[in-house]
Amino acid sequence: MRLPEAVLARIEEVAEVTVCGSQGPPSREQVIAGVRDVDGVLSSTVVPVDAEVLEAGQRLRVVSNFGVGFDHVDVGAATERGILVTNTPDVLTDAVADLTLGLMLALARRIVEGALLVREGRWIGWNVRLPLATDLSGKTLAIIGLGRIGTAVARRAQPFGLSVIYHDVRGEIAEAAGLATYRPFDQALREADIVSLHVNLTPETTRLIGARELALMKPVAFLVNTSRGPVVDQRALYEALRDGRLAGAALDVTEPEPPDPADPLLQLSNVLVVPHIGSATRETRAAMLDLAVRNLVAGVLGQRPPCLVNPEVWSKRRTP
Repeated sequence: MRLPEAVLARIEEVAEVTVCGSQGPPSREQVIAGVRDVDGVLSSTVVPVDAEVLEAGQRLRVVSNFGVGFDHVDVGAATERGILVTNTPDVLTDAVADLTLGLMLALARRIVEGALLVREGRWIGWNVRLPLATDLSGKTLAIIGLGRIGTAVARRAQPFGLSVIYHDVRGEIAEAAGLATYRPFDQALREADIVSLHVNLTPETTRLIGARELALMKPVAFLVNTSRGPVVDQRALYEALRDGRLAGAALDVTEPEPPDPADPLLQLSNVLVVPHIGSATRETRAAMLDLAVRNLVAGVLGQRPPCLVNPEVWSKRRTP
């Protein structure tokens, strides 16, 4: 990843800096070679940091991730080796929540289809049949995963007149009172006019939404995914959309990323796919980078980073 000179200077105050893959994502060989004899790594989700990479980094103290997701890091292997893993939560919450609402509006009001109608010269007057949309007001939004981002989405949804329900692996959450109403997973899918996914990628959430789950949803419902691509079985999603068993889907994340342009999912008019832009605002990316650097510098200096994924490593370090 390219770092601004001012950011590099901050890191260079405490350590020598080597930039790996400055012209694009580094190869696996470059990553393994780059982690040798270093104390800290600043990485993004496009660079897998697995057990082999961690083993190569014999001096590693900290892996600082630029992003809230950390599924590209083998946290278990890092923890076994006493390596701190950090991420950048909170600072991207509002940006992702804003995009989520934007995707809902785009689906419900068929904004992209309407824009294409004009751009392609097919709007030649009011005698052209325009794609009819649907209102958000009065509909039910099911949020799957009521963490930071899910909660921010719930807050934004209410002024649009949406009734908000949620499901979370933690069960009913006291803080959700007055904001959203708990439902068991299957019931949430059955009731929802819009299902919005906000879960971490884990073995339990991989293919969380597959053929069975899609069959529970209303044919007029929309699916929005701004979490991680593998949470949704894309083949099953394609078939449900193609066959009219689901009204539409908006995806900020796919599997793989980027998707194959020939993927039949991309040929459907009721699908909106954007290039993983949940955090892509100037303000948010700057805040993410600032936090990632603070995590990195603290870890290199032997201090507790602000945002630890595996705090047990720090606890063991501090145990006499």
